[in-house]
Amino acid sequence: MHKRSLFASLTIGTLLICASASYAQSILNLPRPSQHAVVLQRVGITDISINYSRPLVNGRPIWGKLVPFGEVWRAGANENTTIEFSDPVAVEGKALPKGIYGLHMIPGENEWTVIFSKNATSWGSFSYKQDEDALRVSVKPQASDFHEALTYDFDEVKPDTALAILRWEKVAVPFRITVPVNDVVQADLKWQLRGGSQYIWESWDEAANYLLASKADLPQALKYSDQSIQVESRYDNLLTKSQILEAMGKKDDALAFRAKALDAANALQLHFYGRQLQFKGQQEEALEVFRSNIKKHPNEWITYSEEARLACAKGDYDNAVKRMKLAIAEAPDLYKPQFDRLEKRLEAKEDINK
Repeated sequence: MHKRSLFASLTIGTLLICASASYAQSILNLPRPSQHAVVLQRVGITDISINYSRPLVNGRPIWGKLVPFGEVWRAGANENTTIEFSDPVAVEGKALPKGIYGLHMIPGENEWTVIFSKNATSWGSFSYKQDEDALRVSVKPQASDFHEALTYDFDEVKPDTALAILRWEKVAVPFRITVPVNDVVQADLKWQLRGGSQYIWESWDEAANYLLASKADLPQALKYSDQSIQVESRYDNLLTKSQILEAMGKKDDALAFRAKALDAANALQLHFYGRQLQFKGQQEEALEVFRSNIKKHPNEWITYSEEARLACAKGDYDNAVKRMKLAIAEAPDLYKPQFDRLEKRLEAKEDINK
């Protein structure tokens, strides 16, 4: 081969190798200038993770220079920045199915486009194709404290939403992710309750209580409560059913199941039910539960404390202190510190029922 042709071939080959080294993943596991990071946030029971590499500013002008305005950018370094959702979500109010997406952005001085690509295995944005977009949303950039290394984080975390934010140099780019939590949980419960948990009363009772608390689907909550009682009738699930019936406006049925629950309760369960009533401000109802508990379970350490509460309600602090001392003497070690504090309050003639 002619020397000039050989030199030309070697030069072209060298350039191709250099280009490959710049744009392709390293074959060996070696340190990289832009180090790998993963950030994870759970919203409800949905996991959201961003997998990316962190380029450094290194004194360089970034926006409009290193990262041009108006061009698709990998929103990180090295391989695709990816974002994964374990369940369907909405981004800036637009629906996005669960899955792993290549995360790209188009920077602008006043507006950015955030792109979720169905192709999550590319090297950066060099082979990006718009027809592979699953979703595009427009967001407004914000001023930020200086960040040397590109960073993703989640702010404003609430029960059903979180704000994902890219921060680099002095710019922050937020995009809001919203999860239909109740829909996701209800769908997941149906799968969970087909496993071994279906044979345990607590599982059905937990599901019923979740739907009761969220008021997502009271008829389904009632079905779960019935299933729990069918597996094993307990104070807990009978009380749950009474609360569901009350929330559904079925007061007579609710009272009937409340009576069944209280009849099945042990001394400690009755005590905590009474305390719950006190926390709700239902003082007279709570004291009546304490009277019933004392009658049903006399000479129990926990009912001694209730005798103290009843005496306190009458303003008889001397007798209240005596009964609390008896409770302290009989109570398990776990409860003694709490009862000690109550005794001191009674000695100071402080109402412990408030």
